[in-house]
Amino acid sequence: MVRVRLSLLRGERKLKISDVARTTKIGRGTITRLYHETSVRIDLATIDELCRYFPVSVCELLEYVELDSLDKN
Repeated sequence: MVRVRLSLLRGERKLKISDVARTTKIGRGTITRLYHETSVRIDLATIDELCRYFPVSVCELLEYVELDSLDKN
């Protein structure tokens, strides 16, 4: 499963979802779905904008987690 690390990145910088949405021009609903990990797809332009905004690489924004490891938690 691919997870977006938006909650971690946002939390480290003490930003509100509305701050990220307003500055990046990404819809608040999109940011909220990514934050709560309920999004089923993400546009490459959105990934690009978030990497630029947080200055991180794609590998720092996204992570792959085995589904088995999620079941154990």
